[in-house]
Amino acid sequence: MRLRIIMAALIACASVPMTGQTAPGFSLSADEVIARMSARDVQRETMAGGYTGTRQYDLENHLFAKHAQMIVNVACDPDRKRHFQVVSKEGWNFGNNALRQALETESNISRPSVRPMTLVTKDNYASQMIGTALLNGRIAYVIDVVPKRQDVYLFRGRIWVDAEDYALARMEGQLAKTPSYWIRTVRFTFEFRKSGEYWFPWLSTSTSEVRMLGATDVTIRFFDYSPVSVSVVGQSALSSMEASYVKH
Repeated sequence: MRLRIIMAALIACASVPMTGQTAPGFSLSADEVIARMSARDVQRETMAGGYTGTRQYDLENHLFAKHAQMIVNVACDPDRKRHFQVVSKEGWNFGNNALRQALETESNISRPSVRPMTLVTKDNYASQMIGTALLNGRIAYVIDVVPKRQDVYLFRGRIWVDAEDYALARMEGQLAKTPSYWIRTVRFTFEFRKSGEYWFPWLSTSTSEVRMLGATDVTIRFFDYSPVSVSVVGQSALSSMEASYVKH
């Protein structure tokens, strides 16, 4: 079973710190919004100097009533290459092995030579503007995205882009291609929240229909994310993401 590819694919598109800007009008096309989002992402990489944070993974297999949990520290370089350190793990060994392999896969596909093929850009997706919606008290552009190729690191679904900051606020959908015969479908949601002047991953949920194993759910909660750059933290008076979930 290649759960490691599934989870790495979901994380690959994850937005990291992006700074706020003046709110635009609402006459932009989907491609224009995505282009601005990509530009702000590059700005983040220059200003923040990478980031650090903590994740809590919870894996649930319903057919066999199995659970696995892993706490992981993450450090991201300015070029977005990610490094992981497992702090603790408990529960189902098979599930924990799948989670560890997912971290290895994510680290590999976060390399600068690979990462561009996983991002939400016009090179990877065709897009259509649906409109605007209120999301967590903020206005967001709602855009449908269709992958331009069948790839396990891309998805078919919808994104919400914050209309003021041009930051990815939410994404949901289904993998464009399942990673193996054993995986029937993979559906997911990914949410981001603003902390100070930056946006960080907040919560990811996914459900995989796996032959022989049935439905397997993975929930990832993200804590205490902050940029590495001391100068940026000082200028923006940024506080780390509040840990609103109980850590074990």
